[in-house]
Parts: sequence; C-alpha cells; structure tokens
Amino acid sequence: MTATNDLTIDFAALRSAMVASQLRPNAVNDPRLVTAMAEVPRENFLPAAVGALAYRDTAVPIGGGRSANVPIATGKLLTEAYLRATDKVLLIGAGAGYTAAVLSRLVASVVAVEVDSALAEQARTNLADAANVTVVEGPLPAGAPDHAAYDVLIVDGAVEKLPDALIDQVAIGGRVVTGIVDRGVTRLATGKRSAGGFGLSDFADIDCVVLPGFAAPASFSFSR
Repeated sequence: MTATNDLTIDFAALRSAMVASQLRPNAVNDPRLVTAMAEVPRENFLPAAVGALAYRDTAVPIGGGRSANVPIATGKLLTEAYLRATDKVLLIGAGAGYTAAVLSRLVASVVAVEVDSALAEQARTNLADAANVTVVEGPLPAGAPDHAAYDVLIVDGAVEKLPDALIDQVAIGGRVVTGIVDRGVTRLATGKRSAGGFGLSDFADIDCVVLPGFAAPASFSFSR
C-alpha cells in the first residue's frame, strides 16, 4: 500500500500548502503538531493509486472499505488533545499508520488499534522505524486494555457511541477526543475522565470518516 512517490508531484510543497490553507486557518496551531504534519509524508501511508490525493481536504480510500480521515479533522482532534511529551496514547482507527506516525513525534508512546488485518500489517510496516508505537489488531471498540491506562484516547474518526470499554482504559484526569455521528452529521468532541464520570462536548462540525463497529442502539441519540 505504501505509495511510490511520483517524481512529477512536489509532495513537500503540497504539505506546506496543507498547513497554510487547511490547518492554520482552522486553529490547528500547536507548533509541535504543525511541524509533525508538515514533515510526515502522508502519501507514503496511502495506496499508490491515490497518493496524489494525500493533501486534499477530503477522506481518501485506503482499502477494505475504509478511508484515511480528513487531514483537518485529524489535525483538530490532535490539537484538542493537548498532547504532552510524556503522554501514553491510545489511538483507535490506526488505518495504515499515518496518525500514529504523527503522534510518535509528539508523545512518549502510542498504542494504535486496527481491526482490518491488511491495514494493521501495513501499519506495522509503515511504522517499523517508530519504536514508540505498538500496533494492536482487534475490534476498535475493545481498544487495547492490556496496555492501559492511557493519558489520552484519540478516536481518529466518527462513532455513533463511545463505548465504556474505551473510557475505562483512560486514566482519571485523562483526555478524550473523538468524532461523533449526531443525526447524520459528524462533529468533533472532547472530554475528560474524572472520578465522578465522563461526558463529551462537541467543538466543531467537520466532515470525518465513520469507523466500523460503533453503531449505537436504536434508541440512543447523542446529546450535547
């Protein structure tokens, strides 16, 4: 799946344009995050046939019916996570490894969960040089409890309901960022786990890929 760079495409220039036209105007302003997204070659985490779409403001198919999240959605989620160099992060929806690669430059360790076997294998290959990233293959709603507790939970896509099984893996005081499907619209939301419970507050209406396995019960509706 790793893209073979087309020598006719200046990917570095496209990354710079993404930062200037997509990230900065939308309050993705953490200097460390902006630098990481300006340097990690997103095209190398996409199928070669769609590598040229790496920096467009759109979801890009990566196989198995899945798509890489929209860059601005990922950027805003990571911004609202208020990442620290000491953080241990649980990433849900690893795909082929792009977001984990960005995170590897910003935090102490990343456990990236991916349900699709082919994508999980590709992520391991793409992240072979990222010693602080562990790719776990398994159902996305289950997370990776064997590696808990986490300082930050990042769901790199939208879900209808965030299961308690994931929240339980976050340390008290830990931060959570996720996309939420709310009456057919995708929103980005953030929350913090406390000893007294957990809740989410949405902070942006942004197109976001929908992750598999998180369908809510028919009677459930997300309330802000």
